[in-house]
Amino acid sequence: MNAYFRLMRFDKPIGIYLLLWPTLWALFLAAGGFPDIKILSIFIFGTFLMRSAGCVINDYADRKIDKLVKRTQNRPITTGEIKPKSALILFFVMMILALALVSFTNLLTIKLAFIAGALATLYPFTKRWIHLPQFVLGMAFAMSTPMAFAATNSNIPSSAWWVFLATLIWTLIYDTMYAMADREEDLKIGVKSSAILFAKYDKFVIAVLQTCLLLVLMQISTVFNLSIFYDITIIFSAFLMLFHQKLIKNREKTLCFRAFLHNHFIGMVIFVGIVLSVVV
Repeated sequence: MNAYFRLMRFDKPIGIYLLLWPTLWALFLAAGGFPDIKILSIFIFGTFLMRSAGCVINDYADRKIDKLVKRTQNRPITTGEIKPKSALILFFVMMILALALVSFTNLLTIKLAFIAGALATLYPFTKRWIHLPQFVLGMAFAMSTPMAFAATNSNIPSSAWWVFLATLIWTLIYDTMYAMADREEDLKIGVKSSAILFAKYDKFVIAVLQTCLLLVLMQISTVFNLSIFYDITIIFSAFLMLFHQKLIKNREKTLCFRAFLHNHFIGMVIFVGIVLSVVV
């Protein structure tokens, strides 16, 4: 059982945080206050299921290359603790459970859930085909935004796409930091990533993306008419981004990975700003 917990990354909840924060952003903005408890529960449990399912299909896809990367050599499928077939069965069970959850919403949300599920399934394989698999991951994570608005209001207003864009850009930022930690191994085994694509310009591109994220967050303030509390959290987020730039300055693996992990505080800070704006 411990092997299955590790396969679903229950011992490493960072992925849940990174998916959960923008989902909560969207839910509270869509409701203009505290969301309906049923919808909130569906999306929270759905986040756990989809993140866990994503980890399982990722390890299935990478089962032959994980043994070549020091950080991933002890993953359960790679070590033989869990058979690939068993992992696939677990993946499909969690996807069915996630679909069962979303069936309690409405037709539009269900349709969007199929798109989100397809992107989450596709992502692990894209690192073999394109140099920006992080973009596909960002699209998968950002699908929680239109789903949240659809579930809450039965439609997707144009304002929702600013939250979608913020989530997409943010994912590109932190997952490129993650890729920087694995760049040497990825180059050896032929896996593609944004860190390899950006090469020596990686820190500069991340800085540009961070600037774009701040601008989009400011636009969200305007579109949703948020209060000064939210605007203050944008300033806090800017300082967090400066700290992350300091961490990745020398491209040291451990510090790049630390910057990736620390990004969840940006999601949390922005969430606090949204809550203080729409609830208080």
